[in-house]
Amino acid sequence: MLGWTIDQWRSAYRRKKLTPVSAMKALSALLQDSERALWIHLLDESSLLAQAERLSDPSLPLYGVPFAVKDNIDVGSLPTTAACPAYAYTARETAPAVQALLDAGAILVGKTNLDQLATGLVGVRSPYGEVPNPFNGDFVTGGSSSGSAAVVSLGLVPFALGTDTAGSGRVPAALTNIVGLKPTKGSMSTRGVVPACRTLDCISVFALSVDDAETVFDLYKGYDEQDGYARHAPAGVPTALPEKPRLGVPKDTPWFGDDQAAAAWQRQLEELDAIAELVPVDMEVLHETARLLYQGPWVAERYTVAEPLLEDPDALLPVIRDVILPARDMSAADGFRAQYQLADLRRQADQLMAGFDALVVPSTPGIYTRAAVNADPITLNSQLGTWTNFVNLLDMCALALPGGFRDGDGLPTGITLIGPAWYDAALAEFGRRWQRHRPWKAGVTDQQPALPKAEDDKSRDDGTVTVAVVGAHLSGMPLNYQLTERQGVLLETTRTAPCYRLYALANTTPPKPGLIRADDGAAIEIELWKLPVTEFGSFVALIPGPLGMGTLETEDGRRVKGFICEGWAIADAKDITALGGWRHYIKGV
Repeated sequence: MLGWTIDQWRSAYRRKKLTPVSAMKALSALLQDSERALWIHLLDESSLLAQAERLSDPSLPLYGVPFAVKDNIDVGSLPTTAACPAYAYTARETAPAVQALLDAGAILVGKTNLDQLATGLVGVRSPYGEVPNPFNGDFVTGGSSSGSAAVVSLGLVPFALGTDTAGSGRVPAALTNIVGLKPTKGSMSTRGVVPACRTLDCISVFALSVDDAETVFDLYKGYDEQDGYARHAPAGVPTALPEKPRLGVPKDTPWFGDDQAAAAWQRQLEELDAIAELVPVDMEVLHETARLLYQGPWVAERYTVAEPLLEDPDALLPVIRDVILPARDMSAADGFRAQYQLADLRRQADQLMAGFDALVVPSTPGIYTRAAVNADPITLNSQLGTWTNFVNLLDMCALALPGGFRDGDGLPTGITLIGPAWYDAALAEFGRRWQRHRPWKAGVTDQQPALPKAEDDKSRDDGTVTVAVVGAHLSGMPLNYQLTERQGVLLETTRTAPCYRLYALANTTPPKPGLIRADDGAAIEIELWKLPVTEFGSFVALIPGPLGMGTLETEDGRRVKGFICEGWAIADAKDITALGGWRHYIKGV
């Protein structure tokens, strides 16, 4: 259930492994035990069951499939906050995009956290908490659709809706190892979306595969005569790129000192070179366009929403005020001058694109810690938008794809395909080629050799989760009963990949270890236990800080749920890595 794709959910229902009611009972426990900062409004079990009980047609394309929605998109009778309590209201109607998915049988589980008023690419600008990166909580998840990306990456839902004005559907995808589909402007209704820049806004999709992202988009796209910015799709747009497409790549790529990001991009280029013709090109016109978004009068579009809030000095976070307030001094003449400039830049960008089937760029120039972003919020936020801010201004579509992991810290990287308006299907088709050429599985369970088929996913299809334990929960240890009383079954004793360090934590009762991923690590002895999904949530709820549940890599390359430790806790802990495991340490105490 955790980390299932849409097809895996469908398969489980077809084979009678689950019903929507039984699935929502199990999922509710996992959701309630998830990181609270992921959510602004999380539906309770009774709400999930009510949706499940109303489903009567198993042939619906999203029958019983759970999903989440960014909390700047309306869902009737639920609050919409846009991460701004002073702005909050209860929605009277459901946004057409969300309604289309509900009509297709999907089950809404909650509304996710975001950068306030969808203003930011970092995921830390919210009074509801900072969304930690699923791979390392010290780092940002990216924004503004931070919660939507994280809940997909963590496997809590197979897809979620975000929005994308300046990159909010692509930056978080790259930093959480998932797919982010940013469609053509006007190809879907944005009614029921709190505007960021209404002329640019799109509803984006986060998913675990290109197929899932396209499936969801195909269900909610379409012309909406009640949306003044809706557009009819033209006839004759391509649905695939050529067999070996000609892709423009940046001749000059700023990395802002992040050598690991630069190295990852070189690997990605080498892999892309096998399936495309790559042509370096000067992309300064794209960067010049990007500067218009926050340094030009498009900030005034955000001002149209925030204006009443600026009268109350406490209504907005200080950084959001700092971004939007300059719009007060902008004139209509400034707006027209910028429109003239943009028209010229669009013509230049069209000429650039005419030489290629599509562009491919790094999704971001790197990744930053939450502490670094809080210390320099404007500069680092701007840097994250290096390859995203221009896309909607130039009327392009984009698809963010996982691109592997950095060598030094194991954090995700991504690439983004960019095409002209209405090339959405063509980019998705090439995205599937990339997925096959460089087999990957999105989310926190990546680095497996291939995408799993639902029929082969035995541990999850039989309603269980494999959990790695390293210390007090080992067989014969004081907390092992917490597994056995939940029908836990020991599968095997094995070791982690040789990239962890083990510490004996101070002042813990009973004594507990902390496992930390490290470049200079070693293989550590662990046990793998099979635990019913229905018991997993209550088990996780027992884990005290600084410990938590994350994803561990075994010595044979598997990725399983397991105990991890926050880095700060090792300051006064004893390094026992050389002993190879907790049992050896306990014997010597």
